[in-house]
Amino acid sequence: MTSDSPTDPHAYDHIARFMTEDQDPEQVAKIYEKLSQLLTRGEEPLYIAVQKPMVLDLTPEIVVMTNRRLMHYTPDLFGRAKFTDYIWRDMRSVELEENVWRATLTIEIHDGTQIRVDNLVKEQARRLYAIAQQMEENVREELRLREMEEKRAAAGGVILGGLGSISSATSAAPSEEPLQALSKLKQLMEAGLITADEYEAKKKEILARL
Repeated sequence: MTSDSPTDPHAYDHIARFMTEDQDPEQVAKIYEKLSQLLTRGEEPLYIAVQKPMVLDLTPEIVVMTNRRLMHYTPDLFGRAKFTDYIWRDMRSVELEENVWRATLTIEIHDGTQIRVDNLVKEQARRLYAIAQQMEENVREELRLREMEEKRAAAGGVILGGLGSISSATSAAPSEEPLQALSKLKQLMEAGLITADEYEAKKKEILARL
């Protein structure tokens, strides 16, 4: 008997963390082997869900979620398979529907693609949904921070030439220029683009040159 035999109690130790909600060990093992060849540096699988219809299905669909993307695996009886993946930023929405026995997960992609996987064990579908929601929230926060940084950079370049270069901008300006700089500096603070401490420090510099 080899260590790869399904009867070996240690055969699936390396994927045990993915079999917490009644996943099929053999299916998880197969997808994990393929997955290990596709992961990029720093990418980690978070969850693997295997479709489980009420009747025997030799070609279940599988959904894999990593810290960077979601993957949809659809095999066929001839040994072929279709593997599609989308980074989390591509996801537009995710929906979970539950019936008496199973659940359906539907993921909408920004390009109009729809991934719909039915006959999922409810617990597996809920885990997928929770991860997708968390990743969606992470993307929104990332975009918010990036937008704030872009606004701050734009304000510094166009209005003040960067907080570090206010002195050079005002030293060669007419006497009324520092007053304009103070006004714009206050606008930056009120918009949340600089902190109160940064505002006070730059305010003192400008006032010292009046």
